[in-house]
Amino acid sequence: MIEINGSLHSGSGTILRYAAALATLVGEPLHMHHIRAGREKPGLRPQHLIALRACRDFSSGRLEGDEINSREITYTPGPHLNGGIFRWDIGTAGSTTMLAFTLLPLALFARGPSTFAFAGGLFQDFAPSAFHMQRVLLPIIMRMGAEVQLEIIRPGYVPEGKGILTMNVKNLGAPMEHLAMLSQGNIRKIQGVALSSHLKQERVSERMADQCYRLLQRWKYPLSMDICYDESAVQKGAALMLCAETDTGCLLGSDQAGKRGRRSERIADFVVESLMEDLRTGATTDRHLADQLILFAALAKKRTQYLLPALTDHVQTNLWLVERFLGAKADLRGKHLTIEGIGLDPSRVG
Repeated sequence: MIEINGSLHSGSGTILRYAAALATLVGEPLHMHHIRAGREKPGLRPQHLIALRACRDFSSGRLEGDEINSREITYTPGPHLNGGIFRWDIGTAGSTTMLAFTLLPLALFARGPSTFAFAGGLFQDFAPSAFHMQRVLLPIIMRMGAEVQLEIIRPGYVPEGKGILTMNVKNLGAPMEHLAMLSQGNIRKIQGVALSSHLKQERVSERMADQCYRLLQRWKYPLSMDICYDESAVQKGAALMLCAETDTGCLLGSDQAGKRGRRSERIADFVVESLMEDLRTGATTDRHLADQLILFAALAKKRTQYLLPALTDHVQTNLWLVERFLGAKADLRGKHLTIEGIGLDPSRVG
């Protein structure tokens, strides 16, 4: 049984999700204690609980300690990853994208294709948005051989949630390919989406987009924005995302959700400045993609290399976990990260 102290490194829910996904892939029982011990609300929150149960259900495994606020769990993955059709409802505005991320590697290495529906939050602070996953992470891992479709059915915001996200995943027929992203290159274009729900009269989407245009004029980057107004969400809300594409194939994104008291122009200020901060480092990944790619690089063939915008707790945590579960070694020199993938063969999983 693999023992993990959930208070180590970032001490966040990322440890729990990564560990559960990796334990399921390698078929090893997991005992985790001190889950989110240093957080304001320690232990399992609804989004963490559902992620654990989703791994259990996907593999037909067993789970003990799966209660709200629980700080200790024992999880025994089942013997097979068969794929299929699944639906989970977080019941709060907890992140559906982090739930999707937890299940994505399992679906890639399943015996058949998978279709998922997730209910909860799609846009909130402290989690990459559905737009980021759709327009940055997935296009990159599709270069590694994945075939994934992510669709926003209904936006969901804090505090109500009740958004709907669907994901279709075709199971792999061969190990994932490695990546080599060592030069940022020149920016070819910046694309974005400005979304608001029940806020058309206030012109929230247009105001976010207009501020992006104003701020980016100084660099003269080609910018195109999708301005979207939605009436299907259960509450008012907003989200903004920008993605820079370079001539070497890099994708760097930045996003932020709206919330009460956060003006449209402030959202745009934050998103533009965050994107420019990452670009100025010369990185080939943004601050979110940098840690998200680690799991897939560790599963892939050969050596994946890319440049980080900064070394974060999430990067350190994820590198620790892929070595602990998979034996995947990493070498970090400055901001140059090299991960020696294990070349996991789908036919040997589940």
